[in-house]
Amino acid sequence: MEYDNAVKNRLKRIEGQIRGVLGMMEEGKDCRDIITQLSAIRTAVDRTIGTVIGANLEHCIREELEKGNSPDQVIQEAVQLLVKSR
Repeated sequence: MEYDNAVKNRLKRIEGQIRGVLGMMEEGKDCRDIITQLSAIRTAVDRTIGTVIGANLEHCIREELEKGNSPDQVIQEAVQLLVKSR
């Protein structure tokens, strides 16, 4: 499966946020500010996980339907991935 540029851009923003937090730590910034940024990173990662799973699920369901198969297994795998990501 190919991943679109939007997902890659999300990850690049997250990468920048992580570098920013490392810089904050090196500068000795207040832990509350660091935790705020880490929480924002976690939220961004969670949303990216949802986006990747959603896109993959849509792709896989269409593939199974084209083959004449039931998409139930694919849906179960997507749910397991979501649960595992928590």
